[in-house]
Amino acid sequence: MHYRPFGRTSFTVSEIGFGAWQIGGSWGDVSEADGREALNAALDNGVTFIDTADVYGDGRSEKIIAEVLEARGGERPMVATKAGRRLNPHVADGYNKKNLEAFVDRSLANLGVERLDLVQLHCPPTDVFYRPETFAALDELKAAGKIGDYGVSVEKVEEALKAIEYPGVVSVQIIFNMFRQRPAGLFFDEARRKNVAVIARVPLASGLLTGKITAETKFDAEDHRNFNRNGEAFDVGETFAGVPFEAGLQAVDEIRKLVPEGASMAAFALKWILMHDAVTVVIPGARNATQAKSNAAAAELSALSADVMKAAEDVYGRLIAPHVHQRW
Repeated sequence: MHYRPFGRTSFTVSEIGFGAWQIGGSWGDVSEADGREALNAALDNGVTFIDTADVYGDGRSEKIIAEVLEARGGERPMVATKAGRRLNPHVADGYNKKNLEAFVDRSLANLGVERLDLVQLHCPPTDVFYRPETFAALDELKAAGKIGDYGVSVEKVEEALKAIEYPGVVSVQIIFNMFRQRPAGLFFDEARRKNVAVIARVPLASGLLTGKITAETKFDAEDHRNFNRNGEAFDVGETFAGVPFEAGLQAVDEIRKLVPEGASMAAFALKWILMHDAVTVVIPGARNATQAKSNAAAAELSALSADVMKAAEDVYGRLIAPHVHQRW
């Protein structure tokens, strides 16, 4: 495993983290036992960054993390959680001091800590990024000692660029993978300039970039890859990175030819992300210990050649960009 500074904070984190959405919910049947085993396997293989949210399984993900870390003892990894999606309705006015503090207090209890390492606004409405009072509320929670630092999780590059205008924002979590390459332009340049940590989420395009999904693959009724294909439950960009399923399968067939001998497509896809030095940590999820070990091992792949990087960019330009590039 290799490690990178987490922006302007005091943390240094593993370049491959653990995305804890799967062990919370919306990915079909993942037992708590499997979730604990997956997280333990990630930590055993050098992972020191865990990303979760208060809505993942209505707190189940946070509680599993708390149980595992308490049982392990020793030096704790950095744990990032998110707040805001418990709002109903999910509107900009809800991102106020009273609500944010209530969400933070709930996550403190779920995670069993006195201070949260990092709290991220959880893909709020775009208007929130134009409301300084929301970020002032986070400053107050930091001053009160309830949070160590704060960042944002965003849907759009526009939101990321606006967020890092606020001096207290230390990190941006954004979808970045071979099917969502737009952040590598202006946003990455600005993140580097301001020393903002970048958390790359949905790195495997909801499994498409593992190469294991086919046109015949069936998804559980409780799996967002079944119920959110068209954005019925939340932003469609969260499911298959917003790429139409058939177009994604066609692109995967071409990307498969670029994978180095002996490597999995999933490891290749993660390494492609890590070839961008603006990225601090990539957070693939895992349903079990085997997947968690495989994700962590991707850090050891050799650097990809310039020709391979260009070929992946070409596939994106021809088959994927028309569907997603300007949308997010």
